[in-house]
Amino acid sequence: MPGDTLHVNSKAVIQHTYDAIVIGSGISGGWAAKELTEKGLKVLMLERGRNVEHIKDYTSATYDPWQFTHRGKHTQQHKQALPVATRDWAGGTIVHEENVGYWTNEKDCPYVEKKPFTWWRSYQVGGRSLLWGRQSYRWSEFDFEANAKDGVGVDWPIRYKDLAPWYDHVERFAGISGSKEGLPQLPDGQFLPPMDLNCVEKEVAARIKAHYKNHRHLFIGRVANLTAPIEGRSQCQFRNRCWEGCPFGGYFSTQSSTLPAATKTGNLTLRPWSIVTKIIYDKDAKKARGVEVLDAETNKTYEYYARIVFVCASALNSTWVLMNSATDIWPDGLGSSSGELGHNVMDHHYMLGAKGYVEGFEDKYYYGRRANGFYIPRFANLFGDKRDFLRGYGYQGGASRDNWARDVAELGIGAELKEALTEPGVWHIGATGFGEVLPYHENKISLDPTVKDKWGLPVLSMDAELKENEFKMRKDIIKELVAMFEAAGVKDISTWDSENYAIGQGIHEMGTARMGRDSKTSVLNGHNQVWDAPNVFVTDGACMTSSACQNPSLTYMALTARAADYAVAQLKNGNL
Repeated sequence: MPGDTLHVNSKAVIQHTYDAIVIGSGISGGWAAKELTEKGLKVLMLERGRNVEHIKDYTSATYDPWQFTHRGKHTQQHKQALPVATRDWAGGTIVHEENVGYWTNEKDCPYVEKKPFTWWRSYQVGGRSLLWGRQSYRWSEFDFEANAKDGVGVDWPIRYKDLAPWYDHVERFAGISGSKEGLPQLPDGQFLPPMDLNCVEKEVAARIKAHYKNHRHLFIGRVANLTAPIEGRSQCQFRNRCWEGCPFGGYFSTQSSTLPAATKTGNLTLRPWSIVTKIIYDKDAKKARGVEVLDAETNKTYEYYARIVFVCASALNSTWVLMNSATDIWPDGLGSSSGELGHNVMDHHYMLGAKGYVEGFEDKYYYGRRANGFYIPRFANLFGDKRDFLRGYGYQGGASRDNWARDVAELGIGAELKEALTEPGVWHIGATGFGEVLPYHENKISLDPTVKDKWGLPVLSMDAELKENEFKMRKDIIKELVAMFEAAGVKDISTWDSENYAIGQGIHEMGTARMGRDSKTSVLNGHNQVWDAPNVFVTDGACMTSSACQNPSLTYMALTARAADYAVAQLKNGNL
C-alpha cells in the first residue's frame, strides 16, 4: 500500500510519514482528525475495523418493518454470536436485527472477566458514534472540583473555565438541541431549538418544580439530534431509528460530521482494518516516532511515522495500546511510570428506576417518534444538601401512551378487542437513574497473560466493581424518584433495580489513563499529553479523572478539540 512501511524480512522500509496519526475513528478520533486536518496537518486515521460509508452502508435505514426477517428482533443466533452485547437489558434494547452487524465479533475479540464486566464494542469506522444515545451534557465546576474537595483520586488539572470555550466550539459544529435552564450544576450551551416535552411530561415537570420550590427540574434532553439543518445535514426526522445510521445526517456521528469535514481539507488518509499494536517510542528523544499496525485482513505488519499521535481508540482500548508500548523501558507500558495506567476504571451505574401511569390526558397524544427523552439533573449533595454518600446522580426518562400492541386484560378475542385496540391506551411515565462511580485505584484492567485474540494479541482482563458508595446511592436514586413521581400525581408506581449490575453496562467506560497535575500520580497532564511521551495525546474516555453523572461524550469532544489546538501550537513553536 502506498504510504506504508512494510516489514520485509524483519526490516522496515520507510516509505512515508505524516504530521499526525489518529488511532481510532469514533467520537474522539473523528474530532481529532477534523481539528488537525483543518489546521493544515497531514493526518493518518487508523481504524481496526471495517469501513462504513455514510448513507451507502446504512443498509436497513430505509426499510419498512415488514422487510426485516425477524421484524427487528434479535434472534437466538444473535445471542449465541454476541453473548455480551445481548446480555441483560441490552438484548432487544440496543441490539436489534437492524444493527447486529455494527457490534464487534466477540469470538474474534474476547476479553477476560475477573469480575463481571459488560463491554460493548463497535469496531468499524465511526465506532460507537453510530450507536450512541446522543445525550450531550456539559460538566460543571462542581464536577471538576469534586475530587479535590472530597479527597478522592487526584485533582483534575483543569476547571470548567478551561473547557467552556471548547464546549461552545464542539456544540456549534455537532449540533446539540436543548433548552437553556440557568442551572450551575448543568451549564447551558450553544443550543439549537429544543425538542418538545409531551403533554404529560410538561405537567409532571410543572408539578415537580412547584412541589420542590424550583429546586428540582425536569426538561427535555440535550441531544445531538438536529432541530434545524446544519451544513450538509438535515434536521432529525423523528424516526427514532438512529441505531441504523441516519441517511439524513440528523444526528452527530463521525460519518455525518467530522469525517466529511476532515476529508474536505484534502489532508486526511483513512485506513480501516488497521489494528495498532503499539506506539513506537524513541527512548533517546523521549517521544513517540509513530505506530506499528497489524493489517486485520492480511496479517501483515506496517509502521507509520508522525510527529504527534492522538490515541482515541475508546477508553479501555487506548490503554491497551499504551500497555503494549515501550515495554522494554516500562514493563507495564508507556505511561505506566506513575503506577496508575490501567487503574481507576469508571462507568455510570444505572439499570434502576421507577414507572407508573398518569390520569387525565386520554384526549391527547403526540406526534412522531421523538429520538429523545426528558432529563432530571443532579440535586444530591449540592447547595447544602447532604447525603450519606459522595457525589450524585441524574435521571433520564419519558412518557408515552400504550399502542395497539398492548394487552387488554378484559378482552381476549373478537370485534371488541379490535375496537379497543384502535384507541391508544393509558399514559405511562418512567425514568432510570445514572449515578457517578468514584475512581477507585483497585478497579483496574490489565493484559491477560494467557488469553489471545484472533490475531494472537493479548486481551484485556477486567477487575472492577461497584462499591459501598454506589450501593448507597442506588437506594437514594429509587427513593427520590418515587417521591418525585408521587408529588407529580403518578399512580401505581413500581420500581426496579438490577441485582446483576456490573460495571460496563452503562456503556460509559472512563479512566485507566487519567489526567492529573503530577506525573507521579497520573498518566496525562492538563493538555492530555502522556507525561512520558509529550507528543502522545490521549483524549477519549481513558483520560477521565472522575466520572460525574452526566453522559461524557460531549466532554470527550471538547477535550479533543482543546488538545488538538494545543498540539498544533506546540508543533509550530518547535516544542514537539
